[in-house]
Amino acid sequence: MLGSTHGTLTTDFRARVEACGESPRTAVHSSAAPSADDAVPLDVSGRPLYAEVPDLDRFFRPESVAVIGASDAEGRPNTGITRQLIAWAERVGARIHPVHPTRTTVFGLTCHASVADLPEQVDLAVLLVADPLPVIEELAETKVKFAVAFASGFAETGDAGAAAQERLGAAVRGSGLRLLGPNTNLNAFEEFREDLDGPAIALITQSGHQGRPVYTLQELGIRLSHWAPTGNEADLETSDFISYFAEQPEVGAIACYVEGLKDGRAFLLAADHAARNGVPVVAVKVGRTETGARMAASHTGKLTGADTVVDAAMRQFGVIRVDGLDELQDTAALLARARRPKADGVVVYSISGGTGAHFSDLASEAGLTLPTLSQAKQDELHQWIPGYLNVANPVDNGGHPVGDWRGRKIIDAILADPSVGVLICPITGPFPPMSDKLAQDLVDAAEQSDKLVCVIWGSPVGTEDAYRTTLLGSSRVATFRTFGNCITAVRAYLGHHRFTAGYRSPFEDAPRTPSPSYRKAQALMRPSQQLSEHAAKQLLRAYGIRVPREQLVTSAAAAVRAAGLVGYPVVMKASGPQLGHKTELGLVKIGLTSASQIRDAYRELTDIARYENVPLDGILVCQMVERGVEMVVGVTQDDLFGPTVTVGLGGVLVEVLHDAAVRVPPFGEDQARAMLRELRGHALLEGVRGAPPADVDALVEVVLRIQRMALELGDELSELDINPLMVLPRGQGAVALDALAICR
Repeated sequence: MLGSTHGTLTTDFRARVEACGESPRTAVHSSAAPSADDAVPLDVSGRPLYAEVPDLDRFFRPESVAVIGASDAEGRPNTGITRQLIAWAERVGARIHPVHPTRTTVFGLTCHASVADLPEQVDLAVLLVADPLPVIEELAETKVKFAVAFASGFAETGDAGAAAQERLGAAVRGSGLRLLGPNTNLNAFEEFREDLDGPAIALITQSGHQGRPVYTLQELGIRLSHWAPTGNEADLETSDFISYFAEQPEVGAIACYVEGLKDGRAFLLAADHAARNGVPVVAVKVGRTETGARMAASHTGKLTGADTVVDAAMRQFGVIRVDGLDELQDTAALLARARRPKADGVVVYSISGGTGAHFSDLASEAGLTLPTLSQAKQDELHQWIPGYLNVANPVDNGGHPVGDWRGRKIIDAILADPSVGVLICPITGPFPPMSDKLAQDLVDAAEQSDKLVCVIWGSPVGTEDAYRTTLLGSSRVATFRTFGNCITAVRAYLGHHRFTAGYRSPFEDAPRTPSPSYRKAQALMRPSQQLSEHAAKQLLRAYGIRVPREQLVTSAAAAVRAAGLVGYPVVMKASGPQLGHKTELGLVKIGLTSASQIRDAYRELTDIARYENVPLDGILVCQMVERGVEMVVGVTQDDLFGPTVTVGLGGVLVEVLHDAAVRVPPFGEDQARAMLRELRGHALLEGVRGAPPADVDALVEVVLRIQRMALELGDELSELDINPLMVLPRGQGAVALDALAICR
């Protein structure tokens, strides 16, 4: 683990920035949210475009604290809690006031009978009572700023508990009081070591015990500054603490354990706020949101599972999602402390060719860049490493050079290469004195370098002096115990700095007023109805999305005339408000080239519709578009995040491959293009087996127009599905061949 890795960097960075007359935070991000005195701008749906950052200073550093239900009776649960709160108040310099109706003193402190009897207005009230609601109402009247409710038996117990929690939240709303909990614990009042320096980790957990591994990082020299155990989040939630921690100068990274998000939009605004400030957020997210009765009519709905949306939204706003608590602690520690990388290149250096090859395979598969060192650099390394060993990357020293003066020379030479940003040395097991000398050389070199040095200490024992003293005692080396955790952390570290270096908040470009397209679209919406294909395509036209030449007809003769106007060959399809997948019912005819085929097709389509008892608004006679890449683009409503946009491979492939990418609006062109790169079938758009490259620019434009529609129509549009969207060869555009829309 890194000890006080980043203190020097932070000082130097602040000095450089302040010399330019800017604050460190301003220099990190590209756009600033409005100050607390400014009105928060709203998007076209009336939603805020910036996080509203709560002032939690008096929560974490109160001047006065009331303990409601305080006790000093032996054997009572409240007694231990009271004792801990008294000790915590002394550490933070707060006056503490016990409150209990039948006691005059608690642990020698004057005890007050009720909230009304408190001798001063308190900043924080801690409620050690089974039913916090009556006390919350009293506290609101006395203008207390913050309260903590430990009591359980709320939303975690079912419907009755959820109703009680809603009453608790309602009592808080509008009162000026902010509430942590219920169903929280004492983690906010833990003792943090004050002898550690460097940027700190701020911790947020919905389950207190799950934060223990991160809290105990202090024993390895990693500083922690705050712990917010959010519990059931009747009021204060994870996003509030992310926004607040992102503004604290001592916080280098925010680590979160999240079981469920209360408000998806608030979470994204908080993540955006952290990204603007250059503060990494690392999260374990467990559980799944309730998707509700999502419409199954569209392909898009089937492609977009709830956890898929959470994962995509986190990635979109720079939240680093990890799977385990060990990954959470290692990744947060590295991101909090390590300097901004000089390059993305990773060099693997080991005393064993097998170890280096094994780690390199894993690192390359994970997406890390392992550049081949230049011939000049390899020649330099061969001054100290036998010529028969590979030094191109991974660098294998063969073992013996680490035992003498050559070991440090090798490390310095690698770190001096401009293509190298990270040096990783896996030590699979202790082999004194070789491993001891190697560890010391790595530490000494790291102290003189501005590049990241990582070590994996693979011994299962962990009591070796080289590990406990040399590596963990270093303020510059990041030490891991497993290959996997090192790779996860380094990938997150490099990815975070790439993300924030060019970060522009997507909320900057969110529409704030309705477009002319919106007014046209509103006239086409039919509440609680599924639109016919013809009506759905009119909706697309309203937003400038190209559809085939087509006419809706109600007779065979009209169909023949329409085919002449549209141009042979044509496609004929049944169109009706209750039709989803027409092909399965035989309600699509393609490649029709004559009037007789048109008349036969019209009769057959209407006969099938009558037999299936499917009401029609007519038969569509459509231009036939054959050459292109079939894609699917759509909108679904997510319980947490609202409208989401999906793009993927379309046609029959959508049912087979489920190859899709998701984003939460608003997003810009860069994210639309990133969605396409995420697809496993992305190569189809580039042209394969002689096919010309597809018009990716036109596809991106469709995606952006669809997200504008999703933002403006909001929850009026339950689902939209374009499948297939035929993306024609480059320069020829994209055409929505079929569309399904469901109004809410």
